Amino acid sequence: MSTMAKLKTGRHTSAIKAWRKSEKLASKNRGLKSRIHDTVKEFGTLVTKKDMENAQKMLPKSYSLLDKAAKSGTLHWKSAARKKARLAAQIKSLAQNPSVK
Repeated sequence: MSTMAKLKTGRHTSAIKAWRKSEKLASKNRGLKSRIHDTVKEFGTLVTKKDMENAQKMLPKSYSLLDKAAKSGTLHWKSAARKKARLAAQIKSLAQNPSVK
């Protein structure tokens, strides 16, 4: 929306600005959530392939994304903690039941 300069001051200018801001934030949140989704999915495929080494490397990256999402308010902190715990449980189960590829 490039009508910023053309806006006349009035009742709804703040509403227009708020709408613009919410669109920006929603886009940012959507991007972060999709990155989390993709990373967790990739981690899951590594676990199913029993690729312990690469899964271990992927864990900190996943944790970092979840922590950033919780910090910015994109995800609730308890939701992020739950997802992190589930990832850790997957790694733990893989470590307890190692088998040849």
